[in-house]
Amino acid sequence: MKNKKIPWLVRGDIDGFFGLFTDNLLQLMMIMVLCTTVCGFDSKLLNAQVMTGAAVSLIFGNLFYGWQARRLAIKTGNPAMTALPYGINTTTIVAFIFLVMGPVYQKTGDPILAWKTGVFACFISGVLETVGAYCCDWLRKNAPRAALLSALAGVAISFIAMGFVFQIFANPVVAIAPAFLLIAVYSSKINFPGRIPGGMVAVLVGALAAWISRLMGYDFFTPLAEPWEPKLYLPIPVCGDLFEFILSGDGWQYFAVIIPMAIFSVLGSLENLESADAGGDHFPTRSSLLVNGLGSIAAALFGSPFPTTIYIGHPGWKQMGARHGYSILNGIIITILLLVGGVTLVLKVVPLEALLGILLWIGLIMTSQAFQASPSRHALAVSIGLIPCVAAWVLLQVETALQKSGTTLFEVAPKFGDSLYIYGLIALNQGFILTGIILSAICVFCIEHQFLKAAAWCTAAALFSYFGLIHAFTLTEQGIDCLYTLNAAPQFVIAYGFTALFLAGLHYLPKSKPPFSKKEI
Repeated sequence: MKNKKIPWLVRGDIDGFFGLFTDNLLQLMMIMVLCTTVCGFDSKLLNAQVMTGAAVSLIFGNLFYGWQARRLAIKTGNPAMTALPYGINTTTIVAFIFLVMGPVYQKTGDPILAWKTGVFACFISGVLETVGAYCCDWLRKNAPRAALLSALAGVAISFIAMGFVFQIFANPVVAIAPAFLLIAVYSSKINFPGRIPGGMVAVLVGALAAWISRLMGYDFFTPLAEPWEPKLYLPIPVCGDLFEFILSGDGWQYFAVIIPMAIFSVLGSLENLESADAGGDHFPTRSSLLVNGLGSIAAALFGSPFPTTIYIGHPGWKQMGARHGYSILNGIIITILLLVGGVTLVLKVVPLEALLGILLWIGLIMTSQAFQASPSRHALAVSIGLIPCVAAWVLLQVETALQKSGTTLFEVAPKFGDSLYIYGLIALNQGFILTGIILSAICVFCIEHQFLKAAAWCTAAALFSYFGLIHAFTLTEQGIDCLYTLNAAPQFVIAYGFTALFLAGLHYLPKSKPPFSKKEI
């Protein structure tokens, strides 16, 4: 198929662009607010380094994934190929702010040192993500689809849908109408006159409600007080500061956070590739993950402490009719916005809550897809794969509540007793993405009567527990630290080891046919 037969931009790309742009913008607004309040960053540091570094990584990734989709569309003759969505990961933002940069600032009162620590964490995460691009193809080929999609659905229903739906109902005047409008438009697939993007209409409705209520004397929306001055911020490399910090050794203590988040990003991106494949768009694993890791490295080299990732939500953009143009358009527009300090201007005009409906939609569509795209007999496996992600989200709520009340988990954990099995909650939290995949895979192979494969996955869980990749932790006054050492979680090593033996034993019981015809898992 010739290039001219595939347009660079179609109507669905406009809606897809607005959705992805809003998603990216929401992450950037969160960064502006949290880095200011938790890490002490001033507007100059945010606009001149953090946002310009993010711009470099976002333009790099968005242009690549847009080009990748267009190239595959031409190669396969499928013009409806939808580019992989790409941006900054919400969970990584929370982890790096509250578990890396925040503690440094609280301990030293130095926002520059906190920023350098975050940039270091982003760089190492990018390196690990790049290495992971050469190691994960086997997992994608051999892990059951239900296992990969269930862990992704767990993140979607907890960290995305649940977290933001609370915020929506906390400010109903501004947030509920745009959220339900988005769900109505996207689920029914109706079009507004002139095919105005539904996402744009929803956000305008939220902004209108905010400003009308403000004019009526209500305080449902308070514009950002900081003035915005038009100014061009060009990306500035920070290689010298970064490598000086690496040599100092001050950042290596945060490996307990960096390593799990890098694994989370690689596995999350892998699951998103599986999600795209389930929707009919097959992208090569290695090059897709490699650019993901290189994007994080580029972010760090230009001063952003936040790794980038292949975004959750490919089916949502595909349902909107987006192809490859939405990704290219998003990269260009979001970069221009960041280089002029435009996030500050947006926070003065648009209420954050008006943007949340899009994230709620993505969370819901990803959760439903995990069940729809897996064989119906694997629904149980999808369900069990949700549990570790939900547990991780619950633990985050517990920790946040304790911090706001002036205490810590270290002080309170022994008091929970049987009313809340907090140590089990923490154990599930450690490596929760990996745990969700393993539990779901074990369940799939049990359903399929492939008990030796189930035992093999259980043995893998024992090995991961032995080295501290899952379940291992130590609780300190500073918070929950991962425990990477030999025999890190001995109780789980024993538990999974026994379970693997029992599952292997089931293989040798008198054979009976599974209650279905075996198909490819």
